[in-house]
Amino acid sequence: MRLRREQVIATALRLLDDVGLDALTMRRLGQELSVQAATLYWHIKNKEELLDAMAEAMLADCAAGVPAELSGMERAAGVAERLRRALLAHRDGARVFAGTYVAQDNTLRVSDTLVGALRDGGLSPRAAAWGCWSIVYYVIGFTLEEQALEVRPGTDPAKADAGRFREAVERGAYPHLAAALPHLVSTDHDARFRYGLRVILRGLEAEVEGAPRGGASGSSTDAGDRRRESRRSG
Repeated sequence: MRLRREQVIATALRLLDDVGLDALTMRRLGQELSVQAATLYWHIKNKEELLDAMAEAMLADCAAGVPAELSGMERAAGVAERLRRALLAHRDGARVFAGTYVAQDNTLRVSDTLVGALRDGGLSPRAAAWGCWSIVYYVIGFTLEEQALEVRPGTDPAKADAGRFREAVERGAYPHLAAALPHLVSTDHDARFRYGLRVILRGLEAEVEGAPRGGASGSSTDAGDRRRESRRSG
């Protein structure tokens, strides 16, 4: 059977789930596909290109399904939730996605949907663009930490790490950490993720509230930039 690029990417994702990112090599992938290196490199020239293709595949349909009747900020939250689920769907998914800069349809559609939702929420193009980056960085960082706790056979890493943290706080003079300890060691990742996302979105909403009356929507910083540009061109 003739090898197809889609088959290579699908096999790489399956191998990722089996062995993790560190053990995923081009040689191992070739063995899994029962092909020589020359055949594999015809479709994927190196591991960097492979990771880009895997990241793009993980985001398939990620931008679809967010109800159009929701507000802009609610749709932005929905996209962020779907992005996190897409990364969690594969072992080391956040590590694969982090550091890639894919300019293909699935990835661009997620970004376009997120920027569009933020603009519908009243943000200027610049605030929407930078807000998009802030949300994506938050999703990646949170999911990286979340997945780092997963793969330790025979243990509950979240409880083990929480226990060590608790012991260290209780042994030392850290009154503020001690007061917040139950929340610091919480393993309710969904609740923690939504709290952080809500804080980011409320900060972006404050950008809208701070926009000058009667002007284009955006932040006060945007307005200051426009005034400086006007003085330079005058």
